[in-house]
Amino acid sequence: MTINEKAAYLKGLAEGLGLDEKKAETKIINGILDLLEDMTMTVTDLEDNLDIINEQVDAVDLDLDELENLIYGELLEEDDFELFDDEEEFFEIKCPACDEVICVDMGILEEGSINCPGCNELLEFDFDCDCLDCCEDEDE
Repeated sequence: MTINEKAAYLKGLAEGLGLDEKKAETKIINGILDLLEDMTMTVTDLEDNLDIINEQVDAVDLDLDELENLIYGELLEEDDFELFDDEEEFFEIKCPACDEVICVDMGILEEGSINCPGCNELLEFDFDCDCLDCCEDEDE
């Protein structure tokens, strides 16, 4: 029995009792039954919407699987393609405004600045010497 059927059954039981509509107890019971009916309709609507959303998520999941297989499947088949550059060096920088630690590579350091993803504060990188050139020469 669904919740709609149960609510209708209870309302039918209350009507079958032949309660006096003028009594306070009857008014309370009828109010509770009306509230129960409204809540039942709301729950039913939510369940219907959830079913629709679940179907959409499943469809997106299938599409994403196909896309991943299309992209990564082809990439992994190429012998000379590397997913990650093993020589790429990352540096951790702590934002002075929000204390978030950000990982940046040499390219971002060479650009001279980046906005913090946590607080959008502009972080500028200023070197007293041509340190970037020195660091690159040391790596070689």
